[in-house]
Amino acid sequence: MKSTTPTCLPHSEAFVVGDRQNSPEDLVFDLFKIPHRDEAHVGRLLYTLRGFGLTSDDQRLAPMLEKMRQCLDIENNAEATTTTVDGMHKVTNKHGEEVHGEELHFGRHLGREQFKACVRPCIDLVSRALRNQLIIPNWTEFTAKIREIFEECRSEEGGDVATYIPQLARADPNRWGLSICTIDGQRFSLGDSLFPWCFQSVSKAFNYAIVASILGDYVHSFVGHEPSGRLFNEICLDSSGKPHNPMINSGAIIVTSLMKKGLPMADRYDFALNEYKKLAGGGYIGFNNATFLSEKKTADRNYALSYYMKENKCFPSDIESIRDELDFYFQLCSLETNCEAAAVMAATLANGGVCSLTDQPCIQSRACRDVLSLMYSCGMYDYSGQFAFDVGLPAKSGVSGGMILVIPNLMGICLFSLD
Repeated sequence: MKSTTPTCLPHSEAFVVGDRQNSPEDLVFDLFKIPHRDEAHVGRLLYTLRGFGLTSDDQRLAPMLEKMRQCLDIENNAEATTTTVDGMHKVTNKHGEEVHGEELHFGRHLGREQFKACVRPCIDLVSRALRNQLIIPNWTEFTAKIREIFEECRSEEGGDVATYIPQLARADPNRWGLSICTIDGQRFSLGDSLFPWCFQSVSKAFNYAIVASILGDYVHSFVGHEPSGRLFNEICLDSSGKPHNPMINSGAIIVTSLMKKGLPMADRYDFALNEYKKLAGGGYIGFNNATFLSEKKTADRNYALSYYMKENKCFPSDIESIRDELDFYFQLCSLETNCEAAAVMAATLANGGVCSLTDQPCIQSRACRDVLSLMYSCGMYDYSGQFAFDVGLPAKSGVSGGMILVIPNLMGICLFSLD
């Protein structure tokens, strides 16, 4: 396959032309300079960055994009004309041509000093991309292969929609989406990647990581770390009287009971929601109340499991209401996301707990290591051993159709399919 990777910058930080030493900003300007003019094309820069996997909604590029908008707005206000026809606004440029949306900003040119001022806040990231130094250098070839695999898998229909939660039973089984996010923030999506779905059991991995970041090894005073070899909702404990691991219902219920225990339920929910949003780097995290109510109404098994654990003194001694703890557990299962946001969350785990899009630490490194170990050994329920043998990577699935896969030090992947 012929590579379509654009021409890259020299690998040195600066080089000398005549008597002038070019800065990294000058090098970027020269790469996108319009022949015979001291201007560079903004749109070509953004298009090239997309070719390396950096999208325009990447928060790390926000300072550069905002400066570009400010600079170009000055020119647009001077050169563009706005007219109103039948209540609709139409913008035309100085040549009388109609322009739309981002064309007002990024289909234009900037002079050297303006261009350099715009890229300066993000020059490290832009330079790394243009030097082909991101974690996956041949991004175009990589995404072409992913697209090929995605289409090959579209015809697979061997699964069934979960029916024990009524709201999930009504879901469309034909949805198929995929998203990838690398530890350098390169992103790629296909299919129904923006379709919202509930975390369900995928939340167990993130809940454990959050709690373990706060409590450390103390969390394993209440829950084990061995595969159970049984169904995910079986009423049983290990030989020491604890749930086998945090990736099955019993262990996950105990883990959520440890999350900011002692605070009012509303504050605990807000804390969890904010932690999820940090993990997703600002990606979509919502709440599906219909699923929450549906799951709560059909939760006899989880109530039985919880009261069995209460009888065996599995919960912290200061837990007052088992029903409140189960409500909190159901709320976290009913948090909503999409493939793009979940892939960023998976990439955060791949990146040692640091979000790829914000560079913000979200999970302690020890907790990140431990959750990946648990996902590898227990993340796919009674199929975990077979998955570990066949695939050999940490993963976590959920009955709503979502699944995350983590390739440590490389990327996070999210898949969504109900069948």
